Amino acid sequence: MQPGSKQARRSFIRNGAALAAGFMIVPRHVIGKGFIPPSDQLTKGIVGVGGMGRGHIPYAGTRVVAVCDVDKANLAAAAKKVGGGVKTFHAHEELLALPEVDIVHIATPPHWHGIIAVDAVRAGKDVWCEKPMTRTIGEGQKLVEAVKQYGRMFRLNTWFRFEENLYGMKVPTKPIKKLVESGMLGWPLTVTISKATGFDWKFYWVGKTDLTPQPVPDVLDYDRWLGPAPFKPYHPHRVHINFRGYWDYDGGGLGDMGQHYMDPVQYFLGKDNTSPVSVEVDAEQQHPDACRTFRRITYTYADGCKIILDGEGKEENVPYIEGPKGKLYPGFRSDIPDMERKLSEFPDPKPQITDFLQSVRERKPFALNESNGHRSCTLINIGKIALQLGRSLRFDPDAQRFIDDDEANRLIDPPMRGPWKI
Repeated sequence: MQPGSKQARRSFIRNGAALAAGFMIVPRHVIGKGFIPPSDQLTKGIVGVGGMGRGHIPYAGTRVVAVCDVDKANLAAAAKKVGGGVKTFHAHEELLALPEVDIVHIATPPHWHGIIAVDAVRAGKDVWCEKPMTRTIGEGQKLVEAVKQYGRMFRLNTWFRFEENLYGMKVPTKPIKKLVESGMLGWPLTVTISKATGFDWKFYWVGKTDLTPQPVPDVLDYDRWLGPAPFKPYHPHRVHINFRGYWDYDGGGLGDMGQHYMDPVQYFLGKDNTSPVSVEVDAEQQHPDACRTFRRITYTYADGCKIILDGEGKEENVPYIEGPKGKLYPGFRSDIPDMERKLSEFPDPKPQITDFLQSVRERKPFALNESNGHRSCTLINIGKIALQLGRSLRFDPDAQRFIDDDEANRLIDPPMRGPWKI
């Protein structure tokens, strides 16, 4: 194996070592700004190439070498978009066996995320996973353990803790984190996620309860699409886009948007290593199969901080963050006199690695990784369990178990349909 070759580069990444310098033959400034030669690119395989998977085919610094889907139509469309002799697979295990794949991008429905991610890290791949990270708390726990055991890098694909404006705040999360850390708002804090504060729960993701079984299309392997989920007769409303409306595969508007909305809150509240001690729900009775909406979900931490998910959004002029010393409103407006000038006197939050390719090359954790991603996904999953059971719950954030509630604990790690398991 020649030093600096593509094979050598992959060997360094596989073993978790720093990437050897100097493998580029021509300097970047000679080639031209923004150009990344093939020898310097990381390769990517995508599992699930419907909407999100196909949408993320182009990504600077990576080259897609393989795609996988249980729907032949999706697979053909992705192969056409990638071009260049990309390899196509029906089963994710076949894609994971390719030695030339550096990063596996998982863009399947959430009920597959845990299995594929754990299989990928065991195969020596780094993982880029769509949100929500896992469909259950138990799957998240096993994924965290596997990433650590096999020394892989993991990225969860929601980015609002480190880039872009945070919805109605009209600013990135960084100055909000800085404001919270400054103490100007006081403590404990209450964060309200509502239409009134610029968020949309997408409550059109509700399931149907009158589905008449339909013939499975020839292009779809429905049994494998279901995978670990319980068998339910095929209907087109269950699969592809509308899967979000069913508990077996996702969690309605909460499952779809919850990690986008709550992960930045977890970050600026400093809760990356813990979870709430209780969750209270106010919602219509949920169907056992089809997700419905909620009026209000309230999470409370041991120190008194709260996250309120307001599904109705009836109240106007609601602060996004409220503390005993001040309030922060949409548009980064506050009732604290001269807030922004005062804030400039405080230090910025600690830097993070926000380029996943840097994380992979340097073997350093990404800003939103398996550990803090699991904690923000747990916010979604304990909320889903409380909704499904129709009652408030107490939670032990260290044991990651519900307190004195066997029925709720059975939903932490429900059995998978054979032969699937983590």
